[in-house]
Amino acid sequence: MYKILIVEDDKAIASILCDKPNKWGPESHKVNDFENVLLEFTKIKPQLVLVDINLPYYDGFYWCEKIRKISNIPIVFISSRAEDSDKIRAITGGGDDYIEKPFSADVLLAKVLATLRRAYSYSDSDYNIISHEKFFLDLEKAIVTYDDTEISLTRNECIILSLLIKAAGKIVSRTKFIKSLWEDDNFIDENTLTVNLNRLRKKLKQIKDADVIETVKGKGYKLL
Repeated sequence: MYKILIVEDDKAIASILCDKPNKWGPESHKVNDFENVLLEFTKIKPQLVLVDINLPYYDGFYWCEKIRKISNIPIVFISSRAEDSDKIRAITGGGDDYIEKPFSADVLLAKVLATLRRAYSYSDSDYNIISHEKFFLDLEKAIVTYDDTEISLTRNECIILSLLIKAAGKIVSRTKFIKSLWEDDNFIDENTLTVNLNRLRKKLKQIKDADVIETVKGKGYKLL
């Protein structure tokens, strides 16, 4: 059974976030000690985290950064902040999605279930390692290796890179990325995909020291 960790200090919202998924399968756990969120994370060992930005002691950006140092599980921000700068900071800091308050509980559930399905079913195949030239991508572990250097990816970054590798140098459209990552583009800000791609670009440059993703204006992206 999937477990979800809910990091939300508003008790009414936390109850909604907890009750809705529980009715559909995922086991939800609410954080009570907001000074030690990472400790609760390591105890629960969730498969997904829902986190608000405004929290006691430390904000959601802080806890996302801490979790990313030890795990690549999906992290979904839920916040009343509507500024693009907050959304970009959330995604560049390691978040996989951003949902604005107020939100529909049904839409939230759909996004949570879709995120879990993508993250833990995407690599269900006989071949969990795919490659492009000297890049080797482990779909199950979400780790990319170049020569003898490896780096961990978030699930979104792993899916993006896998689509680029499987296209074998051909262009992958933004629409295909969005549908593969979020399934329903009605809920997605165009900037969210751009931020995920730019974050992946930076990680790949760390291990190859060169930009390997080409932007094809008006069409999409491809691996060089």
